[in-house]
Amino acid sequence: MKLIKELCEGDRYIIQALVGSVTQGTNKSGSLYLNVELRDSSGVLSSKKWEVEDEDKDIFVSGNVIETMVEVIKYNDSLQGKILRANRLSSDEVDVTRFIKASPIDKDILIERFNKLVDSIQDVDCKKILDYFIKKFGDQIYLSPAAVSVHHEFASGLLMHSVYLAEHVDYFSKVYNDINRDLAVTGALIHDFGKMIELEGPAIYHYSTEGKLLGHISIMCGELRIAAKELNITSEVPLLLEHIVLSHHGQHEFGSPVLPLTKEALLISMIDNLDSRMVLLEKAYEDVAPGEFTQKIFSLDNRMFYKAKK
Repeated sequence: MKLIKELCEGDRYIIQALVGSVTQGTNKSGSLYLNVELRDSSGVLSSKKWEVEDEDKDIFVSGNVIETMVEVIKYNDSLQGKILRANRLSSDEVDVTRFIKASPIDKDILIERFNKLVDSIQDVDCKKILDYFIKKFGDQIYLSPAAVSVHHEFASGLLMHSVYLAEHVDYFSKVYNDINRDLAVTGALIHDFGKMIELEGPAIYHYSTEGKLLGHISIMCGELRIAAKELNITSEVPLLLEHIVLSHHGQHEFGSPVLPLTKEALLISMIDNLDSRMVLLEKAYEDVAPGEFTQKIFSLDNRMFYKAKK
């Protein structure tokens, strides 16, 4: 069975794919269609399901693994799939190695950088909270993705994103005055830890029931409340970390219940946005030749980005 990178224009294939993002559209006659991102370890195929059946709502769900027949066409100079039929596969029918994309940075290097950041924390309450969550989540911290699709959706994606944020926060805490460096680095490291509850695997991740109902921001806020109570912390540190978690998406329309109202929260929200957008763009550039434009990137205001010539 072929991988996505092996598909050629003009042929039909039966492939196994992980469903990434799914959005609905309406054609000129008013009929519903689906935009479906098909993924495997080799790449992504943007696809459409033009005739939507009742059972499709259970098949085309982000995180599902499906077997599908696709016709490969070229649209706007990029390959696109026309989904002819599909069925959902159970976990015992799936070779998970086909869908696990490796981190671009070796996991052991990321763990070393993570531990260095943790060891640098001097604030007693920040250190207590970090140690609490490291003990609670264990190896999940090092193995989990940061999303089902979109950005950092690969193995160790959560670790990579957290380390990048914390290292940048560490740098900027030296550039700008009055930033509580230990608070900001701790917040950067744990801001997305709720995703380890929001998503469940073991290897092919999808949204858990708790993830669908609460989301990772609310989940992590609750986890911080529990930690502070169990650790008997009476300082302002847990409250300020909760604010960082609640505001790290930066805007209400991006999912943050509150806007950043501290220097540390503002810094983290801006770097979080920067890192996620740069990784999105890196992914879009993968199959684009120098001197060409990417496809429209929905998460980046539907813009097409130019890849400069070498």
